[in-house]
Amino acid sequence: MERPDSQRRSMLGRVLLAALGGLAAGRARADGSELPPGASLPPLTLAGLNGPDRTFADYRGRPLLINVWASWCGPCRAEAASLERLAWLHGGKHFAIIGVSTDDDAVQARSWLQHSNATISHYLDHRLVLEHLLGASRLPLTVLVAADGRVLDRVHGAREWDSAESRAYLARVFRDPAIAGTP
Repeated sequence: MERPDSQRRSMLGRVLLAALGGLAAGRARADGSELPPGASLPPLTLAGLNGPDRTFADYRGRPLLINVWASWCGPCRAEAASLERLAWLHGGKHFAIIGVSTDDDAVQARSWLQHSNATISHYLDHRLVLEHLLGASRLPLTVLVAADGRVLDRVHGAREWDSAESRAYLARVFRDPAIAGTP
C-alpha cells in the first residue's frame, strides 16, 4: 500500500536527519539534535553572506569560534561588536571567528552586516540545519571548536568576547595561554 504524502515526507525527514547524524562521524544523534561535545563538525557547505561559500573543513587546522545570530536579535547585535574587537586583537593568529545567521531573509542579514561594518566572515543557515546541529535553541549561541573540528563547548547568551574574562575562558578551552594576554 502506498504511503500518504505526509507519511512519505515524515519518513524522508527521518532519513535526512539520520544521514546528517552519520555525517558527524556517527557521534551526532540520528534525530537531528545538536552535536554533543567531542563530536566532529560535518563537511557541510556554508553559504557566504559577506564573502564566498566555505566548508567547515576549510577552517580545520586552528580552533574556531562560531557565533550563531539573527538580525532581529538584540543581544546578538550587541555581542557582534565584541566579536569584531576580539578578531582585531588576535588578527586570526590563534583561532578563526565566523558568524552564522539564522535569518530567513538573506537580504535582511546582509543589510545588518553592512550596517554594522562586519569584517568577520558570516554565513546564512539555509533551512536551519546549522541551528539544530549546533544546538541554537536560543540566540545568541557561540560554539567553540578544536583545530581538528571537534565541538569543545557552547556558550548561550551574549558575552563581551574581548573582555579579559572571556579571553581567559577561550585560552582555557582552546589550550592556548597567549589568547588571554594582549597581543
